[in-house]
Amino acid sequence: MLPLRLLLDVLCASLLGFLLFTRVNEQRTLWLLRGYLFLVALAWFVKRFFSLPLTSTLIDALVLACSLSLAILWQGELRRLMELLGTGRLAVLLGNPQSKMRATASTVAQLTDAAGRLSKSRRGALIVVDLGSDLRPEDFLNPGITIDAQLSSELLLNLFASDTPLHDGAVVIKGSRIISAGVILPLSRQGISRYGTRHLAALGITERFDRCICVVISEETGTLSLANQGRLERPITSSRLQDLLTDLIAASVSTAPVKSPSPRSVSSGTQDSLP
Repeated sequence: MLPLRLLLDVLCASLLGFLLFTRVNEQRTLWLLRGYLFLVALAWFVKRFFSLPLTSTLIDALVLACSLSLAILWQGELRRLMELLGTGRLAVLLGNPQSKMRATASTVAQLTDAAGRLSKSRRGALIVVDLGSDLRPEDFLNPGITIDAQLSSELLLNLFASDTPLHDGAVVIKGSRIISAGVILPLSRQGISRYGTRHLAALGITERFDRCICVVISEETGTLSLANQGRLERPITSSRLQDLLTDLIAASVSTAPVKSPSPRSVSSGTQDSLP
């Protein structure tokens, strides 16, 4: 019969592992976590069963370096964890962050309608749809202005009106609500010579977070584009955009990996850039 202390140890370790893996939303982050845990297990195995002091020292140094790297990469998550612990809101840790706000069919309809109208009037726009990445202000170069309003095509059109101070930034949508506007996104390093600032921003945020997508409308040509997992599909029609949004949102609700759309040929016309 197993000792009570061993059972308690296994139970606590399993609970911590469960909380850790369920809080990880990004596939890339999950791979990093698996690699780190493999190094930790390897270090324990070498120390436990072999007498290899030099190898153990090297592995320990590698584990320490990886620990510091993960602390830097997850500084936002660690800060939020400390806030939850400090305010006593421990029950939040047991919740599912992806179930708070889900995108719906109404989200698709409003987005498609707004994108189509913006495209016809050739008004530049950049719309980020969070499908479970749990984006936070520290993930952006500039978090913009908090909106927290019900999503509607009319509100999107007003936010991207050329005479408003927020039209040059991105709008962030989560579920059926507009979270913020005037957001400045990190830029991608790929395709710098081919794409304008809006498209580079869409690629940049979707490279870092594989559970968010970006709708881009070119200011110069009115071309519709969709960025997902660092890949850009363009040009697309409003009906194609509606189909893609429906498929991607359905995949996120089923917790399956968000499948990247098949890349289309990129037009050789002039790319739009922000002032």
